[in-house]
Amino acid sequence: MHRDVSLLVFALALALPAPAWALDKVDPYICPTAAQGSGIDCFLEAVPQTYTMCRQIKSIEIIEFGLKGAQEGVNGAKTEYCIDKHRLSITRPYQAALRESARSKEAVQRLRELYDSWLASLAKLVPAADETDESYKQRVVLPYADFNERIVAIRALSSAPPTKPAAAPPAKRKKSTG
Repeated sequence: MHRDVSLLVFALALALPAPAWALDKVDPYICPTAAQGSGIDCFLEAVPQTYTMCRQIKSIEIIEFGLKGAQEGVNGAKTEYCIDKHRLSITRPYQAALRESARSKEAVQRLRELYDSWLASLAKLVPAADETDESYKQRVVLPYADFNERIVAIRALSSAPPTKPAAAPPAKRKKSTG
C-alpha cells in the first residue's frame, strides 16, 4: 500500500508543471524573481533584462572605439560574448516557460515568437556601416516596445482561465444480437 502511494506521488510530480526548483540554477541577475516566480515569469523577465545587458556592453564598446570602430578586429568581442552567454543563460527559463505553457499551443507559439524576436534583436546590436550615432541609439531601444507587447499578450494567455473543450455527444452503441 505504501509503495503504491509513493508511486502515485512520484507520477503526479512528473505530470505537474515544473516547480521552482527547475529554475534553481538560473542566474539571479537575469531573473531576480526565480525563487518565487514561475518559469514563465522568469523568462518574461529575462528577455528585456538580458537584452539590456548586451545593449549596455555594446554602448561601452561604442564609447571606447567609436561607432565605426566598435566591430573592428576584436572590439566587438565583449558584445559577442554577452550574446553567447545569455543565449545559454536564458535556456532554462525558456524551457521552463514552454513546459508550463504546453497545454496552450497559442502560448507556446507566442513564447517562441518572443524568443526569436529577442535573438534577432541581439543580432541587430551591431551598428550598420552608414548609421549615425543618433539613429543607432533610437534603433536599439525599439525592441523594448516589441518585447513589452509580446509579454503583455503572453501574460494575458497564461492568466486566462483554461477553456473547456466542447462536450462530445454520447456515442451510440450498437446492440449486439446474439
